[in-house]
Amino acid sequence: MITPAFELTQDPDFLTIIIRVPYARASEFDVYFEGEDFKFYAKPYFLRQVVEDISFFVCRLTLPGRIVEDGREEASYNTDKGTFTIRLPKEIPGQYFEGLDMLTSLLAPKKLRSARPLVEEIAASAELSEEEEEEFDWEIEQTPYKESAENTLPLQYRYGFGNLRSGVFQRLQDELSDVIDIKDPDQTPGDERRRQRLAAEAAKFEPDHYLADFFEDEAIQHVLKYKPWWVDAHEKMIALQRESHQEHDTRTFVILLLFIVVFSEEEREQLRKFTNKSYLLDKRSRHHVYLGLIDILLAYCYEICVNEGDKNVESSWNIRKLSATLCWLESFTSIHDVLVSFGRRVLCYPLHRHFGLVTRAFNDTVMILQLGKAAVLKCLLDIHKIFMENDPAYILNDLFITDYCIWIQKTKSKKLAALSESLQKTTLAKSHIGFELEELEAAAVLVQEEERMLQAAGTVSKQQLPSSESETSDSEESSSTSSSETEGSDSDERESSTSEDEKINSLQGTLQEERTALLIDCNGLRQGANTSTLEVSDEKSKVSLQPTSVPGKLIEELEKQMHTAIRLSEQPEGLATASCILQEQEENC
Repeated sequence: MITPAFELTQDPDFLTIIIRVPYARASEFDVYFEGEDFKFYAKPYFLRQVVEDISFFVCRLTLPGRIVEDGREEASYNTDKGTFTIRLPKEIPGQYFEGLDMLTSLLAPKKLRSARPLVEEIAASAELSEEEEEEFDWEIEQTPYKESAENTLPLQYRYGFGNLRSGVFQRLQDELSDVIDIKDPDQTPGDERRRQRLAAEAAKFEPDHYLADFFEDEAIQHVLKYKPWWVDAHEKMIALQRESHQEHDTRTFVILLLFIVVFSEEEREQLRKFTNKSYLLDKRSRHHVYLGLIDILLAYCYEICVNEGDKNVESSWNIRKLSATLCWLESFTSIHDVLVSFGRRVLCYPLHRHFGLVTRAFNDTVMILQLGKAAVLKCLLDIHKIFMENDPAYILNDLFITDYCIWIQKTKSKKLAALSESLQKTTLAKSHIGFELEELEAAAVLVQEEERMLQAAGTVSKQQLPSSESETSDSEESSSTSSSETEGSDSDERESSTSEDEKINSLQGTLQEERTALLIDCNGLRQGANTSTLEVSDEKSKVSLQPTSVPGKLIEELEKQMHTAIRLSEQPEGLATASCILQEQEENC
């Protein structure tokens, strides 16, 4: 027998079941339905190369609501598509059948739908019944640590979905390091795992990388604008809620809600391949499962955001590295612990390390939980596909994701609603991360301000430099002008002094000639002479020379006259007077 592909839809009065059997004989099929049971049998054509050794197509479903046979039922067969379409009336018109898209859970026979095992403790049974009624508390009760006896052999510690597995990694030592960060999970208790994880995160945190993404966040702001499919679905849900609240029509809202989250054919095929099973979880294990679900969804939302919905070779690494549930086999005790762990790992491991991405993943996870288990299942199926395409990560499907895909189909919607509400009320600040992010940012801002001040000062100095250069050129021009003026005056003075020197030299020559003539006259011809007076007048001084009868005295007087004439070179106005006196003296001689 083979289970064919099928899907279920509903309207207020009918349940529609579409079964795809392309190799069946349309004339030979049987349908049985009563209450919550539905059975379909079809005999295929005997095509050895296609359906060898298959005697029947069988589809047995356990429905979430009751159907009735009242003459309104109908069936049809589409030969082109090879599909049977069967419409069955609901026993209670208007009733909403929840979970029609949870195909794995619908395949289970009714007697196996209970989570209770064939042999169980009475206390466990009572605890399961309390789960359905009590208000779920998302904080796990803490129990004090108890020292074990030294002679007691250490047991293998458990991990995986609901902490139901152990001893798995003892058989997979070669692939262990490529999947998880913990070295020996079978011999490492939960407290030690957490301590090692915190130490590894503290050693991995790089302040320079964080500050670089904090200040240069153009790429991060770009990816934050991306809107995945659940954003549009959430907006549609809010709009439907508003309309149904105004019209007081909850029934229409519940029916339209089915069309918000739609599974693809590939996703339906994934659901049909899962083996339906039940999980016996105590209260503490249920807490771990719900909190682990939040942790996995946070990592998945980060991956979808930074890659804008595209898958690449790093997608598997991003999801398992950012989720401490997957990477360290962590069992959380509160929602706040989940958020702190996710925030720390986002700032330590991936390429983009920005707190805005933590906040974005947090908001996206709230939206997914508010959309219900169909949206959660769609995300889990995508994670399952990503891990299946990555060689070492498939182990995490066996440990966690496959069980989550089966378990979420049977989860009560009110539990997910309560979980999303609790998550939305939980706050996460940078101070909770533990890396002193606010202090780093403040110090970096101060450094930036100092650099801006230095740059501004450099710009001002550069602006002042041309003006100072112009002032310098002006001063140079003025100094050159003054120097030119000074040089002009000096040249005038030099010219005047040159003319004066020429006049003095001519005067000295005249005096020398006069002296020689006087000596000749005195020695050769005359012993006495008439008295002559040489007067040199100036604005400040006047020199008088009187000849004597002795030739030596006359010579001395002439030398004094010559020195006086030299001194008179500084007073050019008296040169004419001195020359005139000398001429008179020469005539007298």
